Amino acid sequence: MNEYEIAIIGGGAAGLYLAAALGGFKTVIIERGARVGKKLSATGNGQGNVANANAGAEHYFTDDFRMLSSVLESAPVDRVLSGFNGLFVTDEQGRIYPAGRQASSLTDCLRRKCERIGVKILTETRVTDIQRGFTVKTDKGSIAADKIVFCTGGKAQKQFGTDGSVFGILRALGHTVTPLYPSLVQLKTNTEYIKTLKGIRAECAVTALCGDKLLKTARGDVIFTEYGVSGNAIFAVSPYVTDKTDCALSLEFLPDVSEAELTADIEKKKRAGYDSGELLALTLNNQIGRAIIKYAGSDNAGKIAYAAKHFRLSVLGTLGFDYAQVTRGGVPLSEMTENLESKFVKGMYFAGETLNVDGECGGYNLHWAFASALRVARALTGGK
Repeated sequence: MNEYEIAIIGGGAAGLYLAAALGGFKTVIIERGARVGKKLSATGNGQGNVANANAGAEHYFTDDFRMLSSVLESAPVDRVLSGFNGLFVTDEQGRIYPAGRQASSLTDCLRRKCERIGVKILTETRVTDIQRGFTVKTDKGSIAADKIVFCTGGKAQKQFGTDGSVFGILRALGHTVTPLYPSLVQLKTNTEYIKTLKGIRAECAVTALCGDKLLKTARGDVIFTEYGVSGNAIFAVSPYVTDKTDCALSLEFLPDVSEAELTADIEKKKRAGYDSGELLALTLNNQIGRAIIKYAGSDNAGKIAYAAKHFRLSVLGTLGFDYAQVTRGGVPLSEMTENLESKFVKGMYFAGETLNVDGECGGYNLHWAFASALRVARALTGGK
């Protein structure tokens, strides 16, 4: 008889949620970090954007939408939230938070549940190899288990212990790994016209384009930086460009003001004797206004208004995995059974970001972590 019935590799959102749902089993969580749930405790800027009320498959990227839809449909929001003790609130965008707006309370809830049911938690323990059967080799010795579940995350934010090294172990066990890209991340762009805007924030409608094809439009904050752009609108469109080339962003300043209205305002300023560089004064931040006028290359009111509505930046790349919230890519869903068990290694399961599933910004990725953990929990407990 093995030391443990179930070994969960990774003590993040999926791993903790799964362990808490496995009452009655002798379970161990193996976590390479100093504490479990570190990334979960930071989610939603520390406020705990735990899920999204609109978590349908159309908000995700994967290789198998049929499987994804099946998992999501079996784990509606109320079922996911029942794994926590507390009240939740939903904002106008469907983002769900604990009423106390404290992400660390989510981690504390799951950790307490694990403690009550006797889950063993090993921290600062790095898995180095897996032998079928299963023997989990770590830098502190070997652990025997009947079944194992990979909840290790992807490659984003290595400060949380997710550096992508697990994929080498999984390849050795027969799985493939799709190309990996940073997602929900700041974007590097050409900076010719935004060099003077570092640190300035503006509300824009941002459209991501690949060639002339419209990929995604989002409205929100854009923060100008020395490398390009950040802000919630940029994070929202970043999943649509991270794995592509020849992409651009079209920034629409003043999305509630029409191009005709803006043209009329500029013409009024010209008649009032404004200098050419100040034709957007009072209408936009002065530095932004000057940048738009420079981009337009003219003091013609129509051209300036058009530039303000179609301020285009070529996408040169992302800020990388260290700054990304999630990973695009992973072990294909097509290599899983309906229970998220490996088709190649019986008794080996997966949940969360290790799989080739990532979502848009707004709680979708945590929803997937918990929904996939629920699917595995039901398989391991016989559907209870």
